[in-house]
Amino acid sequence: MPNTDTPAARVSPLGRIAPGIKIAAQVSPEAPEVDLRFIRQMGVDHVVLWTDATKSSAAYYADRKAHFAAHGLQVYGFGNSDVHNQEAIVLGLPNREAKVEEYVRHIRALGQAGIPYTTYAHMPNGIWSTAPEETRGGAVARAFDEAWAVSGRWRDKTYSLPLTNGREYSEEEVWEHFAYFIRRAARAAEEEGVLIGIHPDDPPIARLGGVPRLFSTFASYQRALEIADSPNVGVCLCIGCWLEGGELWGVDALTAIRHFGERGQLFKVHFRNVDAPLPHFVETFVDDGYQDMYAIMRALEEVGFRGVAIPDHIPLMADDPRLGTAYTIGYMKALLARARAEVGR
Repeated sequence: MPNTDTPAARVSPLGRIAPGIKIAAQVSPEAPEVDLRFIRQMGVDHVVLWTDATKSSAAYYADRKAHFAAHGLQVYGFGNSDVHNQEAIVLGLPNREAKVEEYVRHIRALGQAGIPYTTYAHMPNGIWSTAPEETRGGAVARAFDEAWAVSGRWRDKTYSLPLTNGREYSEEEVWEHFAYFIRRAARAAEEEGVLIGIHPDDPPIARLGGVPRLFSTFASYQRALEIADSPNVGVCLCIGCWLEGGELWGVDALTAIRHFGERGQLFKVHFRNVDAPLPHFVETFVDDGYQDMYAIMRALEEVGFRGVAIPDHIPLMADDPRLGTAYTIGYMKALLARARAEVGR
């Protein structure tokens, strides 16, 4: 049962989300008609979308929401990549205030458009990968080998070792910058009825390039949510990132699901698998990694998760990205059907 002693459980805005796990597709907001038909043909009726600052506005979000609704698809979340993984926010750089204000405008635009959720990541030096590797059947997949890692990327910017952001930063100064940001963001989210799900660091290495990456341990997530102190700030739980970290997280993915889910803090799930934890992992097919993904789906059902679960970082099958998406969503739907039957919700 939910812990009713927590603020999130007392006034959880998740109550406005229909019960039940929703399998969703991540797609361009400008997706062609054939892609929208493809999504519906898979039996999916929820989507998550991303844009950037050039289009971020209440009018654009509302227009896309209506467009997808006309095709039988409900927009659960909308992200803005220009207020995501921003070093100015994480490290308190001179343009921090402008970026925080831009983030708040994004939240208010979502609220005005009636879109309930957005994902936020707090990495100051991007997502790190090494050369792609092959997984089952020769499918090409993202990989990370710490022994060969030299740089991270976010959009068009590269962050290179040894000091990715110009100097060493202490953990406490990064926590201070997080507190400044999240309290502003949380206030806007509560006023607008929007959920903010914080994504783990990818890869979840607690210090990289001289900079702390806060969302790399379970204890840090707990501290962050205590600082936010808001029912509208919770977790976008990337199962793949959690598996990448393995024991570095302090608890396994199933424990994380139960902890955040029971407290009304679990808003979205990235449903993916990897072949092994750090220091070297390859993203593999959902049924081919070291995690039993049925155990993940069952845990989500047991805690009454009512957000969306999306396929993520799918290996390329036969040079057609749609094949991997269809394979993964079909597998997820089968796991969900089994979990519902066995848990009995």
